[in-house]
Amino acid sequence: MICPVCRSEQIKKCFTVKDHSVSRKDFLLYECSSCTLRFTVPAPPEEEIGVYYQSPDYISHTDQQKGITGSLYRIVRKWTMNVKVNLVVRFAQKKVGMHLDLGAGTGAFVHAMEKAGWNTIGFEPDEQARKRANKLYKASVYPANDFYQIPDGGYDAITLWHVLEHVHKLQETVQKMSRLLSPKGKVFIAVPNYTSYDAKHYGIHWAAYDVPRHLYHFTPQAMRVLLEKHGLKIISVRPMWFDSFYVSLLSEKYKGGNLLSGFIFGFISNLVALFNRKKCSSLIYVAERIHHEEE
Repeated sequence: MICPVCRSEQIKKCFTVKDHSVSRKDFLLYECSSCTLRFTVPAPPEEEIGVYYQSPDYISHTDQQKGITGSLYRIVRKWTMNVKVNLVVRFAQKKVGMHLDLGAGTGAFVHAMEKAGWNTIGFEPDEQARKRANKLYKASVYPANDFYQIPDGGYDAITLWHVLEHVHKLQETVQKMSRLLSPKGKVFIAVPNYTSYDAKHYGIHWAAYDVPRHLYHFTPQAMRVLLEKHGLKIISVRPMWFDSFYVSLLSEKYKGGNLLSGFIFGFISNLVALFNRKKCSSLIYVAERIHHEEE
């Protein structure tokens, strides 16, 4: 067994985590001593993992999750959609341009970028989510495997909002993103961060492990190693402040706790991250291609 990021054989068993959303099965987490990535074992093959997404509660595909966590998710997403668009515009240094959204779900961000005037396209493996994207927004969202076939170059912004942790073809995907970027293009990758306070507090009940849908569990170090392997460098790390509350609420549900505790520990997690943003529950990594001096 080797690390999916750095290929090191220096790996160790961490602990067992339950799939609370669909199967109720247990999965092991292993950690790489070299790059600090954690990864899920066994990882269901790409052709079989679809069954683990077949739940009315899987929010990125349905947008219909009930209860307070679902309501909180939708309220926050509406606000953060504009924040994400502004983030892309700011770092891409373009008001309009070419944009690609990988793991587009039901097309909400593709639609937001279109409204902002960008020429945008999305890719999503789930057929029902693609149909919903077309129904809701008439969004251009295509099967995920088509992503690897599109011509290289020309994209000013590529976004993956909580997607990379799901991707089976990890190295191939990052390599393709690097080739797709325009010379000054930027990639935006949002993933959970298991070095956060809420991750340490909830341990095996931390909802952002989300096994087996999350194949990998990143740290800032693991992300840096992965991106640099493909000629990309991180130029900014941005906190996702609301994620700590959402994840803590779900974690409390999994461990049989209460909503108040979820809000409290989400707040504490953000308080810790105020002094070190790389300890936030989820992080957005902004990266660009490494340009050598001779270029």
